[in-house]
Amino acid sequence: MNPAAAPRAFGPLSHLRVLDLSRVLAGPFATQNLADMGAEVIKVEKPGDGDDTRGWGPPFVKADPAARGDSAYFLSANRNKKSITVDLAKPQGQALIKRLAAQCDICVENYKVGTLARYGLDYAALSAVNPRLVYCSITGFGQTGPYAPRPGYDFVFQGMGGLMSITGVPDGQPGAGPMKVGVAVADLVTAMYATVAILGAVEQRHVSGRGQHIDIALLDCLIALTSFQTLNWFVSGEVPRRLGNGHPNIVPYQVFACKGGYIILAVANDGQFRSFAQAVGKPEWAEDERFKVGAARGAHRDLLCGLVAELMMARTMHEWIELLEAHNVPCGPINNIDQVFDDPQVQHRGMRVPMRHASGEISLLASPLRFSDTPVRYELPPPLLGEQTDAVLRGLLGLGDDELRDLRAQRIV
Repeated sequence: MNPAAAPRAFGPLSHLRVLDLSRVLAGPFATQNLADMGAEVIKVEKPGDGDDTRGWGPPFVKADPAARGDSAYFLSANRNKKSITVDLAKPQGQALIKRLAAQCDICVENYKVGTLARYGLDYAALSAVNPRLVYCSITGFGQTGPYAPRPGYDFVFQGMGGLMSITGVPDGQPGAGPMKVGVAVADLVTAMYATVAILGAVEQRHVSGRGQHIDIALLDCLIALTSFQTLNWFVSGEVPRRLGNGHPNIVPYQVFACKGGYIILAVANDGQFRSFAQAVGKPEWAEDERFKVGAARGAHRDLLCGLVAELMMARTMHEWIELLEAHNVPCGPINNIDQVFDDPQVQHRGMRVPMRHASGEISLLASPLRFSDTPVRYELPPPLLGEQTDAVLRGLLGLGDDELRDLRAQRIV
């Protein structure tokens, strides 16, 4: 890294600089994690168009009332970054990227396999100019295997990786069928795995003195997310099935209807079940051999859940929550998004962050990372397209006004 152009001095990663060649969600969310922890992140976008998600609305925020503005989707994954525009398809643009890579610690990209090799911007090329570079490639299927050349999208992997087969209403019930998660969970979990892998490679660099290539696949990460459900199959040979809001291993651990709403019960062990039985006026359940221990409750799931469902209709959600919490029984409401941010605990934790954007005051979701000595800070709002092109190219590469004018005239930046 060029010490003369050191990044902002805050956060546990304030000594690192990231070249962000990614777009859409998995890559940008990973680099936002790094940016939130203080890394200087330079987001490289296509001149004129930028990241696809800038147009993924409505809703949009508008810096210029006459223009479309950027989508809320884009805002969700691009704070604390600097945006520059460079055409990677042109040799002069490729040369700029190589010069930037020489001064960065990390590069993140999510192009189709082989695309950046054609541009001379793959790991082999960039590590030749910077052997300490940690280079993370995020693709649908990974860099190897029969599906490697294919494009891929979050929804596809939720189905292909098995998640949708265990999500949704069970067969034989109204509304039965597989269901995707309400957010792009394959992209988001891939971003988290990528963040962990990047930091692992940076730590290893302290020992080896060299960077390395990280190969992250959405399909791999989504399969990894199936976790104990897949282990249930490995151990038992029984393919997991959809249980709606039920838990495959724990009972009662699901949503129940009550007066005027719904409640989540999360009775995870025998002690909690005894407390639950006492709280609801059914202490005999805790002594019933069919319900006394977790394995028995699982074997008699339908019977027990039927009894609980009938009982829950006797009170409102708030009445049950007050009663059960007094007995230390894990439970909770099902909140809409607006109700989430009315919750005093959520407000106390500061999960809604106001920032000054070119369009005016906006709110962003806070990072859940809490550091005692190097806290996350919110310095840069999600950038306008190419907002920092001149500042970055001047500051890191020493380009002058004439060079920048020439690059613009040739539509390279």
